[in-house]
Amino acid sequence: MDEQSGPGPSDGLAPLLRPVRVGNGFEEALEQILQVIRLGLVSEGDRLPSERDLADRLGVSRVTLREVLKVLADQGIVESRRGRYGGTFVHERPGPVGDGSAAELRRRITTVDVEDTLRFREVLEVGAAGLCAAQGLDRAQAVRLREALAQTRDAPLAEYRRRDTLLHLTVARLSGSPSLAGQYAAVRATVNDLLDCIPLLVRNLEHSQHQHTALVEAILDGDPDAAAEVMREHCAGTAALLRGFLA
Repeated sequence: MDEQSGPGPSDGLAPLLRPVRVGNGFEEALEQILQVIRLGLVSEGDRLPSERDLADRLGVSRVTLREVLKVLADQGIVESRRGRYGGTFVHERPGPVGDGSAAELRRRITTVDVEDTLRFREVLEVGAAGLCAAQGLDRAQAVRLREALAQTRDAPLAEYRRRDTLLHLTVARLSGSPSLAGQYAAVRATVNDLLDCIPLLVRNLEHSQHQHTALVEAILDGDPDAAAEVMREHCAGTAALLRGFLA
């Protein structure tokens, strides 16, 4: 891809394009670039900053950035052009994407307080993970957790979200608090309604699986701090994707 320079650090993109947190580079880089496009800071037909510039601003590798740009290109949001005047150009300003009708997607977004839902989900999930690790699991419970993890690892793409939900519900149920598990089931249903509005991204799913594995290992090791931190990062990655696509 051509490496002509895009706008410099003093341009209007500077407040939005900032180094991402370690652990969710792909998701947060995707969120920031989508925000730039949604806000019209790079107009349709105009070129994004160069790969080198974007990678430097976001604090990600060129490999990660290219994966982000490929997702945006696959969704028809940007277009890559080669040659002397090449680069990555904004193709169209994105609205919510997914398999549902436009009216249904608008209904979901306007009837849900996305930020409140994501905060509540994080509180419940982080708490459940910490409780599981702190109290320890018996042999049967550990088997249940490992089996739930294995089901997500082997899931075909069309089944992934359902099995991912079951893994998270398993953690909530093993927390020892039926009230927490019940509240989590309700909020997860709302989160899934929102997730159904965005595409399944293979790169994101691979990252989620690494986090799932680290989470289960921390719980089985009886390390509540590590379990809570992994879950917090995991929730932050999902939140970044939703904010990017549904803002």
